[in-house]
Amino acid sequence: MTPRQITVLGECVADAFTEPAQAVNELALRVLPGGGPANTAVALARLGTPACLLARLSGDVFGRLFRGHLEASGVDLTYAVEADEPSTLAVAELDARGQAAYSFHAQNTADWQWTAGELARVDLSGTACLHTGSLALVRRPGAAAVEDFLAAAAPGATISIDPNVRPLLVRPEVYRDRLAHWCELADILRLSEDDLELLLPDASPEKACDIWHAAGARLVVITRGAAGVLASLDGERFRVPAVPADVVDTVGAGDSFTAGLLHHLGAAGLLGGRLSRLRLDDVADACRFASRVAALTCSVSGPNPPWLRQVQHGLSCANR
Repeated sequence: MTPRQITVLGECVADAFTEPAQAVNELALRVLPGGGPANTAVALARLGTPACLLARLSGDVFGRLFRGHLEASGVDLTYAVEADEPSTLAVAELDARGQAAYSFHAQNTADWQWTAGELARVDLSGTACLHTGSLALVRRPGAAAVEDFLAAAAPGATISIDPNVRPLLVRPEVYRDRLAHWCELADILRLSEDDLELLLPDASPEKACDIWHAAGARLVVITRGAAGVLASLDGERFRVPAVPADVVDTVGAGDSFTAGLLHHLGAAGLLGGRLSRLRLDDVADACRFASRVAALTCSVSGPNPPWLRQVQHGLSCANR
C-alpha cells in the first residue's frame, strides 16, 4: 500500500559542525541542513512516504541550502513560506560518543514567526498525519498559531508530536507547562530518554507513559539509545532492542526514528484517525523498522537519513 501524505510542521536549522582548521587561531565549520522537523520530512520522503513540509524558509544562503536539500529528497514545499527573516544557525560540537552539544543563534529568525494567516492557506485534506514538535511549538510569537493549527487539524488527521526539548533556547518548564495540552491534541507522542529526564525528572519511563496516556496520548514511544525503545499503547507495553550500529554521530537519529515509525504505520494504512485499528504488534513492527532507520542514520555523518533501498538492503543482509 502506498502511504498517504504526512505533513510536517517546523523548523529548518543550519547545523554547523566544528572541524580542525588549517591555521592557528582559526575555526572551520562544516554546515549541513538540519532541524528536527526538516530531518523528519526528509527521512519520510526518502522512505517513500509523500511528505509535505510547512516551513518558513529564508532567502539567505542557509535558506537556499535548505530548499535544495529538501527538494532533492522529494519533500513537497508547496506551502513553504518565503520568509524575510534570517535562518536559524546551530553550532554543534561532537563528543567522543558522537553526541552533539549545540549553541544556537536563533533570535528573531524565520522559523518562529508563523501567523494564523500563513497556516490558514494550508490544505490538509490529503494528509493522513500531521507531525510537529521541537522549537516551533514553544518559540514565540509563532507557537500559539502552531497550537491552534494542530487543534483545527486534529478532527481529520492523526496528530504526532515530538517535544525535542532544547533547554539552551527554551526553559524545560515551558515544555512541561504545555505538554498536557499537547497530549490532548496528540495521538502519538515520541520522545527521547533525554527529553524524559528534562520533562519528568523523577518519573520512570513506565510512569511517564501512564501520565501522558491519562492526558490523552494513545501511543507513547520513548527512544533510549543503546537501551532500545519502550512503546506504550493505551498502557500496553513493548520493548524493542536497539539495532547495532557503527556510530559516526547521533545527529538526526531521533528524527529518523520518528519518520520510520510514521512511515511504517502509514504504509499499513493505520494513520488518518485516532489509531482505532492500531494493535501492539503493529507498534512493535513499526518500532523495529524505525530502529533500523535510526541506526543507519547514526552510521553516517550529520542528519543524513537513509533512502528506502538502503533500509531494504540492510534488512536483506540481516536476514542472510
